[in-house]
Amino acid sequence: MEITTERESNYDGLEKMSVKEILESINNEDKTVPLAVEKAIPQLEKLATVVSEKMKAGGRLFYIGAGTSGRLGIVDASECPPTFGVPFDWVVGIIAGGDTAIRKAVEFAEDDPNQAWKDLAAYDIDENDVVVGLAASGTTPYVIGGLKAANERGLATGCIVCNTGSPVAAVAQFPVEVVVGPEFVTGSTRMKAGTAQKLALNMLSTSVMIQLGRVKGNKMVDMQLSNHKLYNRGVRMIMSETGVNEQMATTLLDKYGNVRQAIENFLISS
Repeated sequence: MEITTERESNYDGLEKMSVKEILESINNEDKTVPLAVEKAIPQLEKLATVVSEKMKAGGRLFYIGAGTSGRLGIVDASECPPTFGVPFDWVVGIIAGGDTAIRKAVEFAEDDPNQAWKDLAAYDIDENDVVVGLAASGTTPYVIGGLKAANERGLATGCIVCNTGSPVAAVAQFPVEVVVGPEFVTGSTRMKAGTAQKLALNMLSTSVMIQLGRVKGNKMVDMQLSNHKLYNRGVRMIMSETGVNEQMATTLLDKYGNVRQAIENFLISS
């Protein structure tokens, strides 16, 4: 297979560019990413649909990846509880090399095809869960092995990769291929490929959470009120949905501790 993420950059002599030229060139490359994601929407739709169905039936969503891809999965998973008020173990991000690899590269961690299933097995994973492999190149042994093991045990599997015809996509039941082409710095997949995976993950988890009823209208009514900004946002949501003044909205939020509960209980009693 041709690994487009490893192709030579469209630019050369980067060290001779001015700062403005570097920034403008990176930005020009980044402009192509949303268009690449758009082409993958039909694949994303299939994956999001199966994830929604599995999670409605009590399943969980697991991301497995290495390096930048693994870190992006952890970011997406960690943001679901505060944003949508779901339990911390509904969406789980696992990175090759363990938590140490979040901040420091762990040498050769991604090359073990057997480790991903060992990492997944620690969560008592079963056929109700979905495993999504994240690999810009689509060739990471850790991800390939994890998806194969999940398939053998009857789990639904998906992936988000940035090459066509990759081994990861071949083993995933619901592959998503976002082909962004060569990077500004040759092979630096934390750039366009990482941006593409972040966009795709945003779309996947957000669409799933909406399907699970975790958004009302366009509001995050189940968000965790973990700081003053979010608390004040919750007050405004209640005011908007019920028509009450700020003082009453604050009283309702303090009483119920949750925007959804505050709104629903007010509407029932009024």
